[in-house]
Amino acid sequence: MGILNVTPDSFSDGGEFLSTDDALAQAEQMIQEGADIIDVGGESTRPSEGRERISVDEEIARVIPVIEKLSKVSSIPISIDTTKTEVARAAVKEGARIINDISALRFEPTIADIAASSGAGLVLMHSRGTFETMHKLEPMKDLLLEMNESLRYSIDEARMRGCKREQIAIDPGFGFSKSHDQNLELMAKLEIFAGWFSDYPLLIGTSRKSFIGRILNNAPVDERLHGTMATVAISVLKGANIVRVHDVKAAVETVRVVDAIRRAKN
Repeated sequence: MGILNVTPDSFSDGGEFLSTDDALAQAEQMIQEGADIIDVGGESTRPSEGRERISVDEEIARVIPVIEKLSKVSSIPISIDTTKTEVARAAVKEGARIINDISALRFEPTIADIAASSGAGLVLMHSRGTFETMHKLEPMKDLLLEMNESLRYSIDEARMRGCKREQIAIDPGFGFSKSHDQNLELMAKLEIFAGWFSDYPLLIGTSRKSFIGRILNNAPVDERLHGTMATVAISVLKGANIVRVHDVKAAVETVRVVDAIRRAKN
């Protein structure tokens, strides 16, 4: 899954693909490099003091032109990264086939209604708190247990609203509402988490995250490629089915090597 942020303030590539033409060019490059899905996002979730959420209209204005044009020139599945029902509705109407909700329906449960009525895939990511507080919370006392309980609730909500099991994927939410040590613990125990949710595809998003930078002597965002690929390799070995990345070519090559090794073992 290639990340396409059409935002001015995303932590890694904010402002790089604000114009529709630049965004389409980046999407086409990621597809050429081997991306199987393009994930389009119009609102940054980076920690930022005093930052307010953008409106539905502003988010739609950012993402819909890109989704509309990309869906006409490519058959690759498009994912809309949003927590807003109306944005999801507009994106699906223009060709998005996956809704990627970092709140796992906690902010707007009616997102599941859009997935159910359209047949779109639905990614449920673990996070805690509100949009404004999710990066400021105290660490969880029992990481895996609390994640399990929260995501089970979200799955039940999605199923109650008409989503089928095969529409749902799970994302443990690296970097969201977790301390540095808990991100490492989650990676170390990922096979346990994957086993609990073995009925659902597992999506992992560690790309350029701050916990990787911290391990690498506080490396800036543009110097976290090798650390990211280490987490990609570990994630796939521990059960990940989808990896969400900025650097598609590097991830494709990393996963290809991991897959070859796994096949040799069997």
